[in-house]
Parts: sequence; structure tokens; C-alpha cells
Amino acid sequence: MKTLIQSIRLTLVLTALLCIIYPVFISFASKLSKGKGGGETISVNGKVVGYAAIGQKFDQPKYFWSRPSAVGYNAAGSAGSNKGPSNPDYLKEVSNRIDTLLKYNPGIKRSDIPADLVTASGSGLDPDISPDAARVQVKRVAAIRKLDEQKVAALVKSHTEEPMFGPAKVNVLKLNVALDELR
Repeated sequence: MKTLIQSIRLTLVLTALLCIIYPVFISFASKLSKGKGGGETISVNGKVVGYAAIGQKFDQPKYFWSRPSAVGYNAAGSAGSNKGPSNPDYLKEVSNRIDTLLKYNPGIKRSDIPADLVTASGSGLDPDISPDAARVQVKRVAAIRKLDEQKVAALVKSHTEEPMFGPAKVNVLKLNVALDELR
């Protein structure tokens, strides 16, 4: 009986702590973040065009392309493809992505293509690409928009984030919004 009472007390204490106190604390702490707990939104002319932390599909040649998504960029269905690197369907999909990149970026070689431009992330919603993935696309974007290549390369460099931990990254939505503002 003593053990049962201790178990009930522990359950009540942990329920209060983990189901009430902790969520309330996190909710208040989130209000101090950039997006006030709703996520950082990116706006153009007062209209929200997306969230900084959720990948979006960019496949027009005049834009920097996003990392592929196994879920069609649907945040409600965040997931990877669960296809292994030896799966024939997966290999065909990656090969098709490589062919598309080579078609729209004729100046690059197959070996120059970074993996993050042809493989989906584990969540399927990665908003970032590597700086190499952005640099590979500079020539195409500059040519289509009739912009100086150095100016577009400088834009990529200015949008490259160097986190304290982990690799450098470029947020595709932020980069494309800045690209549209370039003159």
C-alpha cells in the first residue's frame, strides 16, 4: 500500500510538472523569440511569403532551388522517403534530379553537384542549402536575370549563415526574397 501511495504522489507531481508547469514556461519563453512563438515569418511588402524554418519549393530557373522534399514541402506530413541508398526507385529519382540540374546549369559537371541539391532531408522540409549548393546555381540565376555574376555571388555570400555549431548554410527563401529585391 505504501508503494502505491508513493507511486500516485509521484505521478501527480510529474503530471503537474510536465503537463502544466513546463508547457506554461515554454509558452512564455517562446514569446521572447523572434516570431513570438509562431515561427519567424518572411514578409514582402507586408505580405507573409513563408516561414524561415520551413522549406518551400523553388523550381523556376530564375530562383535558387531548394533542397528536394520527400513530402512535397507539406509541413503536415514531415518525413523522409524511407528509401535506402540502394533502392532502385530512389536512385532513379536522384539521377533525374541530377539530370535536371545539369540541363539548367550547363556549366557544371556532375561531380560539382552537392548532395543536398539532389537528396531530400530527413524531415523533407529543410529550408537551407549548403553554400556550395547556392554557388553552383549563381551562373544560371545571374544569366536568366541579366545580373552581374559577381553581384549574385556576393548576395549568396551575404546570406551565408555560419552557426556556432554545424556547417554553414543558406536559407533559400531569404536568399530568393533578397534576389527579387536586387536591381
